[in-house]
Amino acid sequence: MVKWVCLLTTTVMIVAVSLLHTSAELERFEHPAKGDGTLTFLVVGDWGRRGDFNQSQVAFQMGKIGDELDIDFVVSTGDNFYDNGLNGEDDSNFHESFSNIYTAKSLQKQWFSVLGNHDYRGDAVAQLSPLLRKIDSRWLCLRSFVVNAEIAELFFVDTTPFVEEYFTSPEDHTYDWRGVSPVKSYTANLLKDLELALKESSATWKIVVGHHAIRSVGHHGDTQELIDQLLPILQANKVDIYMNGHDHCLERISDQKSPIQFLTSGAGSKAWRGDVSTSNNAGVNFFYDGQGFMSVKLTQSDVEIVFYDVFGRLLHRWTMSKLQDLLHPVI
Repeated sequence: MVKWVCLLTTTVMIVAVSLLHTSAELERFEHPAKGDGTLTFLVVGDWGRRGDFNQSQVAFQMGKIGDELDIDFVVSTGDNFYDNGLNGEDDSNFHESFSNIYTAKSLQKQWFSVLGNHDYRGDAVAQLSPLLRKIDSRWLCLRSFVVNAEIAELFFVDTTPFVEEYFTSPEDHTYDWRGVSPVKSYTANLLKDLELALKESSATWKIVVGHHAIRSVGHHGDTQELIDQLLPILQANKVDIYMNGHDHCLERISDQKSPIQFLTSGAGSKAWRGDVSTSNNAGVNFFYDGQGFMSVKLTQSDVEIVFYDVFGRLLHRWTMSKLQDLLHPVI
């Protein structure tokens, strides 16, 4: 009898895991735009160093700009806690790198976060835990999900499992692949879920957020797995912006085959001064190898992207309008 109970329990567990991998819908969160129909948020990545490497200074400037812009929320592009993520739900690094650093009133808004490769080197599941949301209600980190902000939809994508070298050449690192294995079915189903969500979206602005760059001239450069597997889906579904971290810099690169803008905001703390590649600089409009962050302001017809340095100085501004598209929609 005991053997049959064990067999049944094992079967149920296998079915449960299978259902997780075949889910056809990403979890969704609602975040309405302001009363005037606008939406404004900050983007920062690669930050969690207990205030060191100018993390505290970047956080201070984020607070000032956040107040000036009256931001709605903050997006984190991953590598939230260095060097090896959190070691559990009670890790003091959560307080020392997040709660005690981003203390400005304007930053007491929802934070939407994805995991980075450094987060996977610790207890990745801990960062996803609802317990952290009870400790600090601003925190919301999931593998992949959608934020519906009325005029915009943000699609957060778990990019780390796409990168083959983490599996084939992990060096001295140990990755927490719980909930991801088998990785091929995980990434295949994630792409299907994302493609479905993008096709069903009627938002004026479609923004995809991941940790790894699709295009970058920074230290890590382009991520070939994302160019091969993710980019065609973004191009086919009229995505406007792909934003990421991973490279510790700020940059804007235009796609050569679509209107997509590739925006890197991975300069929340330690930066890599002088680490830039010139091997593939097609479409590069802006690159900065210091610390800083980015703001995004959206209306029904226009977008404004601004990059700031560690002193809050404006480094680069880019704007784009969809007014003609709205006035003369393609039938």
